[in-house]
Amino acid sequence: MEIPAIPLFWIMPFVLLLLSIAIIPLVSTHFWGKYYPIFSVILGLIVVVLYLTLLNTQDTHFYGSYKLFHTFIEYVGFIALVGSLFVVVSGIYLDIIAKPTPFINASILSIGCILANVMGTVGASMLLIRPYLRINNQRIKPYHLVFFIFLVSNMGGALLPIGDPPLFLGYLKGIPFFWLIDRIFFVWLLGLGIVLIIFIAFEFFTNKKASNNVENMNEYGPKEIKIEVLGKRNFIWLLCIILLVLSQNQLTSLGISSEMVTFFTSVLMITCSIFAYRGANKKALRQNEFIFNPIKEVAILFGGIFATMMPALDYLELNAHKLGLEHPGQFFFASGILSAFLDNAPTYLNFLSAAFGLCGMNVDNDLHMEKFLNTPELALYIEAISMGCVFFGALSYIGNAPNFMVKSIADQLEVKTPTFLGYMLKYSIPILIPPFFIVWLIFFS
Repeated sequence: MEIPAIPLFWIMPFVLLLLSIAIIPLVSTHFWGKYYPIFSVILGLIVVVLYLTLLNTQDTHFYGSYKLFHTFIEYVGFIALVGSLFVVVSGIYLDIIAKPTPFINASILSIGCILANVMGTVGASMLLIRPYLRINNQRIKPYHLVFFIFLVSNMGGALLPIGDPPLFLGYLKGIPFFWLIDRIFFVWLLGLGIVLIIFIAFEFFTNKKASNNVENMNEYGPKEIKIEVLGKRNFIWLLCIILLVLSQNQLTSLGISSEMVTFFTSVLMITCSIFAYRGANKKALRQNEFIFNPIKEVAILFGGIFATMMPALDYLELNAHKLGLEHPGQFFFASGILSAFLDNAPTYLNFLSAAFGLCGMNVDNDLHMEKFLNTPELALYIEAISMGCVFFGALSYIGNAPNFMVKSIADQLEVKTPTFLGYMLKYSIPILIPPFFIVWLIFFS
């Protein structure tokens, strides 16, 4: 359906929501913790009303209802997947007993990056964040949490469609399951490698500084490594959710509408999470200090984000040709920067559509998709957009759902976490932009 003209000032509710998330916790954490649902709901309702009134006439072919319905289905699919993974994985207690050396911490982050492609960034983050924080509980620093978000919650899940939502949308559009891993493996490896080296440098500097102040400060933890796992039965439910995700492409290929497939699989995912929670190992839940607050916060805030970002995404799609984007490297940075603040899944689709349009093709045309996939110069656009949307999701807490969930769990465990602006100004921008620039220079410039 053709998008009607969207006034630029309609993005103000989205801007206000972002500013609220960034600034209000700096003024009063208690106030924000109590009233953030009101900000999210009111600003989201403003956009919903605009779409139901001004964009829901015969002249606009009732675009408002169409857009709201599709956004609602996308939100249902998003929160069903994120929520079910959160509940199922929280029923698995993984305890790693080890001394928190740079090697051990880097190993956990590396394993998390691999797992992110198998169980998604949400699943890998929820499985590893608690044992990772427990290992470092005597010497935990904000950078430990930050690098976990960088690597496990974002950059790690760039190889397979199940790793991150935008890649899954590409899979539904016809990009083969293993197509991307063959082409961006070394891009992924270089990006992760640089960030891991920076993390290890942080670790050695912190250990050296601590040992200079207190004798044997870096000798925390036992000499041997031991691993304990409780709640193994929840791995079965985790497998069920992963299979439901993978089945969506097959179901749509049978002629079932994507909206119906999303709703149906979302109901099944929620059902799996209910059974997993009711049958979970109670000791595992207690050891994980499981509560629903993290997923509640994500559901409410991202509900507001999904609603308020509709005008921003529509305006972007209408005016993408005016942005002067021509080369894959430009798509890498443009899609990435917007993915840091908009949901990276619809951002991915918009830039993918723009790349196809730039070449006079349509992303929904199977023949055009085949040509894009099999022409190296055109395939580079898909690679650049995919890496941009996944990598740059680490730039802010709202760039990807696991970011907020990891922060919420850390807050629950009384671990000091950076503020929204502190995360970006002190960590993500100075640490991540140089590696991203190197990736761009070598592969996409």
